[in-house]
Amino acid sequence: MDWAWLVEFLKGMIKPTAALAVVAMAVLLSYVQKLGLEAEMAYSIFRAFLQLSVIGFVLQFIFNQKNAVWIVMAYLFMVSVAGYTAGQRAKHVPRGKYVAGVSILAGTSITMFMLVVLRVFPFTPRYIIPVAGMMVGNAMTVTGVTMKKLRDDIKIQMSLVETALALGATPRQATLQQVKRALVIALSPVLDNAKTVGLISLPGAMTGLIMGGASPLEAIQLQIVVMNMLIGASTVSSIMSTYLCWPSFFTKAYQLETKVFSSD
Repeated sequence: MDWAWLVEFLKGMIKPTAALAVVAMAVLLSYVQKLGLEAEMAYSIFRAFLQLSVIGFVLQFIFNQKNAVWIVMAYLFMVSVAGYTAGQRAKHVPRGKYVAGVSILAGTSITMFMLVVLRVFPFTPRYIIPVAGMMVGNAMTVTGVTMKKLRDDIKIQMSLVETALALGATPRQATLQQVKRALVIALSPVLDNAKTVGLISLPGAMTGLIMGGASPLEAIQLQIVVMNMLIGASTVSSIMSTYLCWPSFFTKAYQLETKVFSSD
């Protein structure tokens, strides 16, 4: 059996292992300051090592395959994990994991489809999986915040919403301001990041390309595409989540579902 790949992998892990020195510094500072985070830091970095190593081997396998099914399977796995995580953030929203998953799937798949049709990226594992990972991760955060903020705002302003409903407003009309506020708060970090990209720090995709030997101009071109797709996917996902939340927030008689807003 050829173990050359394992030898190369272990050689490549020398530098990541050497970088543990900065983690040791953080652990030492935590101990000196009596923060009690030493065990959690050690566990976190061990888990990061393990997860990234495993995903590295998985991606290497997928990259060597010619079947598009593996791309779809990897993408759906990412969406599933992201939907579960975003649903956990909005734990008081009924069917939160389903709402988050469908919203993230809609936003990222529409954006990715447009990028492939416009020939911005070819439909190959080397491009689609990293691109999908960035979009799914960003959409996960935005969707979770949107769902949680929308539910919390409606709970705080239940009397205003109920008054609007009593006057004949539809659920959409009665919660228009809460929806706008939730979307603005959730999308603001994405937009702020786009405004300051390259001025405060170099984004990960751009940094990776430059460190990999690409010219700064090539890295900038890719980063512009990345920022565009993150804004597109996040906007679609967050708006979709508000529409999917409404059936759980209101009864068929257009009244607030009080049990949804009774818990903290």
